[in-house]
Amino acid sequence: MINKPSAAGRVARFAFLGTWLVITLFPLYWIIVTSLKSPGAIFSFPISYWPDHISFENYTGLFSQAHFGTYLINSVVCAAAAGVTATGIALLAAYVLARFEFRGKGATMMAALVTQMIPSFIALGPLYLLMTDLGLVDNRLGLTLVYTAICIPFCTVMLRGFFENIPVALEEAAMIDGCSRFGALFRVLLPVMRPGIVAAFIFNFVNCWNELFLSVTLMNSDAKKTVPTGLNDFVSSFNIDWGSMSAAAVLTIAPTMVLFAFASRYIVQGLTSGAVKG
Repeated sequence: MINKPSAAGRVARFAFLGTWLVITLFPLYWIIVTSLKSPGAIFSFPISYWPDHISFENYTGLFSQAHFGTYLINSVVCAAAAGVTATGIALLAAYVLARFEFRGKGATMMAALVTQMIPSFIALGPLYLLMTDLGLVDNRLGLTLVYTAICIPFCTVMLRGFFENIPVALEEAAMIDGCSRFGALFRVLLPVMRPGIVAAFIFNFVNCWNELFLSVTLMNSDAKKTVPTGLNDFVSSFNIDWGSMSAAAVLTIAPTMVLFAFASRYIVQGLTSGAVKG
């Protein structure tokens, strides 16, 4: 018999969850409030937890005085191109790892997992020298190639799990009906895998969108910088432009929040997809 929690237990649980929710959401709330204050009201005392007069001066200044529009375009291009390329390559690699047995399979999986334990900034020096030799420093193609290489291992491991949730009977039935292995993959498995593919792309996109160290190292000119690098420029040795940085942070966070909301839904669908009806 399952004992129901007491009233005091329920109150304590909701109090804990409420406190945790406030602590988690307050920084985001404060960034939004700061972005809506005029520059002179940000440091006013006593502290105002909601602006007396809502001002969009910080947002308009991002596009009229800074190069934030260019940063957004660069981030979208690099993150989208790297996300699509990495997802496509990882899809084929994950299919091989999920469906075939071959020498070195375990080592390949281990290598893909180990790469996730190594911070990317450790490779900044060698990557910069390599990109310099290839003439790809301060080039969106170079940054896209680096992002793609970084995303492939994690994406491969993730998609391999989705493939293993799909019964082999589906592609076997397609091959009996005359499909080749590639035909079964693209005509039968990919439609079933759509939620997993979308989730993998969204994770790749968000990781590239938020990446800072590589973009700071490889992109130097204002015309090639990405959003995280642009946010870093609001911090100088003697001053921090809190209003502009908060407005930029809001515009940066909003797309990733929407994408993660979609990602959670697709991940749940992907885990339950591929079932064979009896």
